Amino acid sequence: MRDPRLDKLADVIVRYSTRVKKGDLVQINAEAVAFPLVEATYEAVLRAGGHPFWTPRSEALQELLLTTGSDEQIAYVSPIELHRVRTIDVHIGFWAEMNTKFLGKVDPAKTALAQSSRKPWFKIFMERAAKSKEPGGLRWCGTLYPTLGSAQDAEMSLRAYEDFVFRAGLLHLPDPVAAWQQIHDRQERVREFLQTKRVLRFRVPAHHGHEGTDLTVDVNPAKSTWINCAGHENFPDGEVFTGPQGVDGVVNYTFPAVYQGREVEGVRLKFRAGRVVEASAKKNEEFLIKMLDQDAGARTLGEIAIGTNYSITDFSRNTLFDEKLGGTFHAAVGAGYPESGNTNESGLHWDMVCELRQRGTCPGGTIEADGEVFHRDGRFLAAGWPGND
Repeated sequence: MRDPRLDKLADVIVRYSTRVKKGDLVQINAEAVAFPLVEATYEAVLRAGGHPFWTPRSEALQELLLTTGSDEQIAYVSPIELHRVRTIDVHIGFWAEMNTKFLGKVDPAKTALAQSSRKPWFKIFMERAAKSKEPGGLRWCGTLYPTLGSAQDAEMSLRAYEDFVFRAGLLHLPDPVAAWQQIHDRQERVREFLQTKRVLRFRVPAHHGHEGTDLTVDVNPAKSTWINCAGHENFPDGEVFTGPQGVDGVVNYTFPAVYQGREVEGVRLKFRAGRVVEASAKKNEEFLIKMLDQDAGARTLGEIAIGTNYSITDFSRNTLFDEKLGGTFHAAVGAGYPESGNTNESGLHWDMVCELRQRGTCPGGTIEADGEVFHRDGRFLAAGWPGND
């Protein structure tokens, strides 16, 4: 008998997140270890009148390609994958890594080549997703299936990690869909406020030998559109984001930047006119540079966002949760989301998270909008906004 929380999760993703309707062609993409959730979701899609199919992923096969395949094979773009992303109505993806660091010893140049090869697929996906509410658009959602690998990264037992994951999705509540609708309504106040602003400034003072952060981002409302993320594309969710038109300054990321199972610690990025002009890290710097140099768009800022999920309080080394942490902001280098006003193209989309909360002897930070501080020490200042109910 499968965990009843998986049936609840499948119901929310199919009925609320992706809004599957009769006749939809629905791809479910996941490792075999996540089959209990695949099965629950397959069943939920059938109840909704859709046509589900499962495409499996494999850590072992991915490793073989990167360690045994030629550069030509690694860079090959399958026409089957391109046809699939052009054809499906709904994409549902489950991340279920047994070993989150299985690519840890792979040559970073090979990883960069594989990422860059995804650019044609990623371009189609982004363009269709930007039209998700129109005929021919693509609806999608990604979530995590708890595994021992992810639990170890979060320094939890599997049982404790399962509780963490399901509670972050509000699946312990009688009506998770209604709860996520309430979250949407609170976040909408933030989105409406930000949509009228032209410039954001993120600042964290220097402390304990750290340089600090001072980042100025152009979010001109004539070009940038703020998006309210409340459980549709990511689950769990909790952020507002937009596509920046330009960025200048320095950001020192307080959390490790995790990508493809690699932890890059002490990341420092300097931006000028929207692009990374200097990059360094205290650990895995070579990997950071290889990712940023994989294609022409990888050094451009594609997203700026504020985390609003205050039910997630601790760093877990999984971006799905960490970028939603209430009291943080994140900036993604690489591909932008066209619906947000950023059309940058790249095989990379790497969210990196920066702390704004006051922690111990470390000072908190501020976010200004057109010179007005509206977020201090990890908290919104206005009543009725997320975390300030």
